[in-house]
Parts: sequence; C-alpha cells; structure tokens
Amino acid sequence: MPNLNRRNFLTALPAISLARAVPFSDDIPSKKGNRFRLSLNAYSFNDMLMKKKISKDELLEFCANTGFDAVDMTGYYFSSYPETPSDAEIFDFKRKAHALGIEISGTGVRNEFSYSDKIAFNKEMDTVLRWIEVAAKMGAPVLRIFTAKQYSTGDERKRVYARILYALDKCLEKAKSHGVILGIQNHNDFLRTADECHELIGTLNSQWLGLVVDTGNFIAADPYEEIRKAMPLAVNWQVKEKLLINGVQTPMDLKRLCSIIQSSDYKGNVPIETLGMNDPLNEVPVFYDKVKKHL
Repeated sequence: MPNLNRRNFLTALPAISLARAVPFSDDIPSKKGNRFRLSLNAYSFNDMLMKKKISKDELLEFCANTGFDAVDMTGYYFSSYPETPSDAEIFDFKRKAHALGIEISGTGVRNEFSYSDKIAFNKEMDTVLRWIEVAAKMGAPVLRIFTAKQYSTGDERKRVYARILYALDKCLEKAKSHGVILGIQNHNDFLRTADECHELIGTLNSQWLGLVVDTGNFIAADPYEEIRKAMPLAVNWQVKEKLLINGVQTPMDLKRLCSIIQSSDYKGNVPIETLGMNDPLNEVPVFYDKVKKHL
C-alpha cells in the first residue's frame, strides 16, 4: 500500500485488527494469557555438580535435550563462589546457554541477614551486592536470596526483622540500578507462611523485590492455600516433588499446584527443583514430564 500514510495507517488499525482476529478466533482458545516456560533449578544436580561429575556446559546440554526452556544456575556452581566469578566464566556460560536456546531464568546466593555482629552482617550484604552485578552480566532477571536461617518470635524476631529490612533496603538500591529483581525464597526459616512473606515484602513495596515461591516449604495445615495466598508476590518459583503438611513430607499434588499457578496472573519461568534423587539424569526428565503435563 504505497499511498498509506501514517494517519491513514493509524485509522485503519482497528479494522486490520478485527480482520485478523476473526479467522483465528475459532482456532485459538483464550486462557487468561498465561505464558509459562519450564526451567531447571541447577540444585537438582547439586551432588553431581559439586563432585564435578557434570559440568555447567553439560547441564545446559541436558536442559536442551530434555526440553527445558531455561535454567536457574545457583552461584555455588561457579568456580570462585562466594567470590564473584570472572567475566570470562560468566560470559562463556551465557554464550553457551544462548547457543542451545536456553534462557537463564535466575541465579542465587546463600546469605544470612540475622547477624548482630557488624562485620559478619556487612559481609553477607556484600555477597548479595556483588552477585547482583553477576546476575546482571549473566542476563538473569532474578537473584534468589534468603532472610535468616532461624525462625524467631517476640523481641528477637523484631530485632532480626529490622536487620533484614535494613539489608534489603540497601541491596534494592543496587538491584534497581542493575535491573535485577531480588527474589526472597521462603525456606522453612524466618519466613514460613504467606502472611509473613506479604508483611516483609509489602513493607518495602518495591517492584524490584518479590518472592521465589518455594512450594515445598510453607508450614501450615494446608500449604496449597499458602501457595495461593503467596501468588501475588511471585517473581520466580521452585516447584518441588514434595511439600510439608504439618511438618511431614508428602508427595506434591501437581495437578492441584499447577491449577493454582494457572489461575493466577503469573507469567514466565517456572523452575523445578528436585531433591534427594539418586539419578537426576534419568529422574529429572520424569518429573519434568509430569509438571509439563499439568501446567
């Protein structure tokens, strides 16, 4: 249409959109617009990675061959952790993932924000600050972090809570400047319920802070309800094969879990993390197929 100028084009857009929509409307069902990509949390291969039985590159190849869309490569598996890896190591991993068509859905560190000792506390904060830079270089949108290992109550909880808020506030300044989302993982630690997650994350009220929903670590009579309540906070996931019901490990009802995820507004990567598998090379694909079937 050589004579179609900008004004005519904009005027024609509604008609063009309608014309395009009609032929497809009977063929493609509408389903809330959810778009999910299955990712592998590398911790599923923790034993093999730590003992050098599989390399990061080989793990990426496993992801591609299995059908995963993405990988969550925890910081432990880079050579210098907890120190930051070289740019060469970061970029080699990033380039290999791209060549295989694998997205990097996240990375993570193990931090502890409960320390009252200033030197120890600042060291933990420094780890998170440095790995924000690593996540940005890697192209990981989310850096998974923690709060405090121990659950506390009363005055002690108030003191630890204040330290956590201070650390998160400082780290969020850098996260925002590097375009990295801080994802707090609930890990049967300082955070055990959806309400506790909402309280902490809501206090800081930042689009650069959210929850890595650890489906296996909500402590409640009905953990599925906790997962549902935590959904608005989700910036990433750890879908596990088991969960805790009144402190007892129970097989995950994947159909029920995936129904909760599908009914939410969450879109994006859904990493799975398997624990305690004897043969992840053969067992992870089985779990992957189960999640994919329901999601």
